[in-house]
Amino acid sequence: MARFYKLDIQPTLFGECSLVREWGRIGRPGTVRIEEYPTRGKADLALISKWIEKQRRGYR
Repeated sequence: MARFYKLDIQPTLFGECSLVREWGRIGRPGTVRIEEYPTRGKADLALISKWIEKQRRGYR
């Protein structure tokens, strides 16, 4: 099954950062989850952690 996983960091309206995760099958709308973090550094650490986790599961 062809699938995708997308990670993105975006600013919020209140000066925080959010980690936006989207995943699903290629060619179909994906599921989106947004996690808010108080600083960009914490959002970066969460992104790296999730990226490593997904690489272990076979995503490229």
